[in-house]
Amino acid sequence: MDLFNGELEDIKGKMTPLADRMRPSTLKDFVGQQHLIGEGKPLRKLIERDSVGSIIFWGPPGSGKTTLARVIANTTKRRFEELSAVNAGVADLRSAINIAQMELQVKKIRTILFIDEVHRFNKAQQDAVLPFVEKGIVTLIGSTTENPSFEVIPALRSRCQIFRLEYLSYEDIESILRRTINDREKGLDKYKLNIEPDALHNITIQANGDARFALNALEAATFSSEPDSGGKRKIDIKIVEDVLQRASLLYDKMGSEHYDHASAFQKSMRGSDPDASIYYLAKMIAGGEDPRFIARRLIVTASEDVGNADPMALVLSVSAADAVEKLGWPEARIPLAQAVIYVAIAPKSNSSIITIDKALHDIERDGKSYPVPNHLKDSHYRDAVKYGFGKGYKYPHEFPEHHVKQDYLPDKLKGRIYYEPDGQGKEAEIKERLEKIRQKRNDK
Repeated sequence: MDLFNGELEDIKGKMTPLADRMRPSTLKDFVGQQHLIGEGKPLRKLIERDSVGSIIFWGPPGSGKTTLARVIANTTKRRFEELSAVNAGVADLRSAINIAQMELQVKKIRTILFIDEVHRFNKAQQDAVLPFVEKGIVTLIGSTTENPSFEVIPALRSRCQIFRLEYLSYEDIESILRRTINDREKGLDKYKLNIEPDALHNITIQANGDARFALNALEAATFSSEPDSGGKRKIDIKIVEDVLQRASLLYDKMGSEHYDHASAFQKSMRGSDPDASIYYLAKMIAGGEDPRFIARRLIVTASEDVGNADPMALVLSVSAADAVEKLGWPEARIPLAQAVIYVAIAPKSNSSIITIDKALHDIERDGKSYPVPNHLKDSHYRDAVKYGFGKGYKYPHEFPEHHVKQDYLPDKLKGRIYYEPDGQGKEAEIKERLEKIRQKRNDK
């Protein structure tokens, strides 16, 4: 009978997915999201003090939303009731809440009601949860990959704290994989894995911050390998590529490839080559690059290399960065591509960076800043007049074309020119207008 039970346990263990077996049950073992659960962080304090109220976890797939909810239940000794909004209805909600109510009344045990993909509940289903959250019969923890501001009704949002989870870092994913390989009880140590560094690296970067993806890939690679005479299993890059159905990319987002591709990405946009720009964008996406990093490089290029030759380039790039925050992968690739194409084909001007660096150079060279001329100083307080502040200032809107001859630079910099538009695109109009303004200023 003991042998039979052992066989059942072994079968059960094999049937349970590796990603589920490896879920940590304590804060100590939880990997990632240190901005939320690091020492001294607010959520960690709430958990340790058993003061957790209703919560919505918003974050990408495989970032630890479900796991963190279970860790909270374990740490606070509360019942854990899980529903999936994909297939649960109001009847399932009522059943779960009825049980929670009985547990609270009879055993004085509180319940965490975890609703996975809570954004998939319609308004009526979300409304059905409200009174029980309000009365404290259940503590709701919802998880969502979508922005709760758009997908969760205001009444439910107002009763929940929203915590945003980030993509797991390369180091986080690698740490989870190594722990799994060396874990004999729940992990893969008993299979005596010998995984080549390139194979481990490939799984890590292909996971793109998703721990579930990484563990599923590692599990598939393990059972795709054949044990040798000593029972050891070797996992090489070929096995990983076969499992993932993706070739290994020449891209290391933690090393020189990260900077090389970022450089090629920006230089291709600067060089007005939309095809090369899109290729390097695709390479970074496929290599698991952080979308925020890509968005930052895009914004810098739009300002540094396009600037006022086409001011819409910066507007569109900032909008794409905002879309990245709202969408995440894979949808974020579309607004990023749109903005990259626009920046690449836009007329180019580097006047902005030349102008600001020229002014900074003057300040650093002189080692001091010159005082603001008195007529430009703030005159909106009582004693300003006594010091002569604001005296002689000419209000441009009171003059033709909203411009009047007047000095704005400090006396020692009078006549210094920083901005010199090069006449590309929109800057052709700017150059023409600026020449007229400067001519008028120089007229006697």
